[in-house]
Amino acid sequence: MPIKIPDQLPARETLEGENIFVMTEYRALHQDIRPLQLLILNLMPTKIVTETQLLRKLSNTPLQIEVELLRTISHDAKNVDSGHLESFYRTFDEIKDRHYDGMIITGAPVEKLEFEDVDYWPELCRIMEWSKTNVHCTLHICWGAQAGLFYHYGIGKYDLPKKLSGVYRHTLVKKQSPFFRGFDDEFYIPHSRYTGVKEEDILACPALELLATSDKAGVFAVKSENNRRFFILGHPEYDADTLKLEYERDLAKGIDPDVPENYFRDDDPAKEPLVRWRAHAQLLYTNWLNYYVYQTTPYDLGKLE
Repeated sequence: MPIKIPDQLPARETLEGENIFVMTEYRALHQDIRPLQLLILNLMPTKIVTETQLLRKLSNTPLQIEVELLRTISHDAKNVDSGHLESFYRTFDEIKDRHYDGMIITGAPVEKLEFEDVDYWPELCRIMEWSKTNVHCTLHICWGAQAGLFYHYGIGKYDLPKKLSGVYRHTLVKKQSPFFRGFDDEFYIPHSRYTGVKEEDILACPALELLATSDKAGVFAVKSENNRRFFILGHPEYDADTLKLEYERDLAKGIDPDVPENYFRDDDPAKEPLVRWRAHAQLLYTNWLNYYVYQTTPYDLGKLE
């Protein structure tokens, strides 16, 4: 949350120069406040795990948020009880006439497929098109980020030589971006994917801004120039044991996966994971909610453009 100070306080200019969020008395007096309306399109098969991970990050802020869960109807979810979906999830037809302050589109384990070969691709395109007018700011995660970059900007994904799995060091391209306000010069984020996007494709698109990268994991964070869409290629919401469970699952399938990099202590899968991303992950979700949703969304959601 911002520091509220007198409009003409000398410290204001210094703090703003240090990328500290300062709210003047005038702005504070003229703010309209209400709960944020947030929609999560959960494309992951392990829906309960994913919704729990995201809600944990979204709940640790002073903001009041009302969350709705959205699912696709063109895909038969096999890893979650149908009663859970009926009780807690909505379909697009049920919410298409509503407006939301923010939306999150999760990743999905369909990276090896072409976008058009994913069974719910037409439905997802319909939702992403709808988001242009009915959602103030959308955050796309992992495959959801690749899908969004492809749909909105025509940026394709490419196959990696092998699965990228581990916890990787990142650096900031846009150090003054509020999305990374409070971040250290270097930070770590988990990745788990078979595909990626190319930095040169992002830089060649004037409607996009590259925010953060990794020497090993490549592009991490991108946003649209108008701040309405964010794309993150990693999984900052992952629990301490998520990569471990994925590694053990792949072993059981006979895939012969590499040990996730920089994850287990001493890179030994017999030892416990070393969590080094939790604080920055929390800050990332908090910054997105505060600076790109709460601070800029219209009080009357019907006035979204």
